[in-house]
Amino acid sequence: MDGRKRSNIKPGLRVNIVMKEDQRTGYLTEGYVQDILTNSPNHPHGIKVRLETGEVGRVQEILPEL
Repeated sequence: MDGRKRSNIKPGLRVNIVMKEDQRTGYLTEGYVQDILTNSPNHPHGIKVRLETGEVGRVQEILPEL
């Protein structure tokens, strides 16, 4: 699924995000969505979310449930 479309993102979803400080390296952080922070229906760099751990970043990929 596409992490650039807000309609694909739901709280509790397992995702990989890139945090602001990791944008240059492309390092991904895995976690579960707590809040969706982007209001627009889509964003070219990914929808901004807050993970349950409190980390904030843009969704790069939506992962399958374990």
